[in-house]
Amino acid sequence: MANTETIRTVVGIIGNVISFLLFLSPVPTFIKIRKDKTVMQFKPDPYVVTALNCAVWVFYGMPFVHPDSLLVVTINGIGLVIELIYVTIFFIYAEWQKRRKILIFLVVELIILGIIIFITLTFLFGTKARSMLVGIVAVVMNIAMYTSPLTVMRRVISTKSVKFMPFYLSLANFANGCIWFAYAFLKFDVYILIPNGLGALSGAIQLLLYAKYYKTTNWDDDGKPSEIEIPSNPTA
Repeated sequence: MANTETIRTVVGIIGNVISFLLFLSPVPTFIKIRKDKTVMQFKPDPYVVTALNCAVWVFYGMPFVHPDSLLVVTINGIGLVIELIYVTIFFIYAEWQKRRKILIFLVVELIILGIIIFITLTFLFGTKARSMLVGIVAVVMNIAMYTSPLTVMRRVISTKSVKFMPFYLSLANFANGCIWFAYAFLKFDVYILIPNGLGALSGAIQLLLYAKYYKTTNWDDDGKPSEIEIPSNPTA
């Protein structure tokens, strides 16, 4: 019989794979941006915010903050690099107004991250107190990021069409939430448990909406579904 730690490690590795694929989901968008040499109607906000989210989770997984969280560090470290690549591509092909917005966002994020690190390492002693502060910040950020899928789901209900809610992305978000929920439950890490429980619930609702409105979707009307996706939230 495998012990709990071994099972948790296996589950975490599976979570890393699913999350990695989710981090890669915007690749077609950036291939299009690079090909057309313009960012068109796309916004940098999701990628800049996700970069900060990943950075906070990397800090959360540090041994001096929350021990035994190597798999949280690995996937969010990879995610941080990927998101920064997206931001760089966006910056290269954006007009000055959007470039300035990106720079402002990045400066603000660095300040926020610096404040979190400074307070954690200067005023908090012991991993329990440090985990609580960084964990709460990470949970709040993750919950805030779920407002974007809610917007897409509202559009599905109002139009009775799932054309702009890709099935496989919804399925991957659901699987990702479930696997990281299980990972957190095995050692009861409430700060990973809460956002991924909500992520699994969000994914389940998306799948239910897909089942309900698939037959009423007009797949021949105008629009490009490949350019409108549910923002993925792959962070552990």
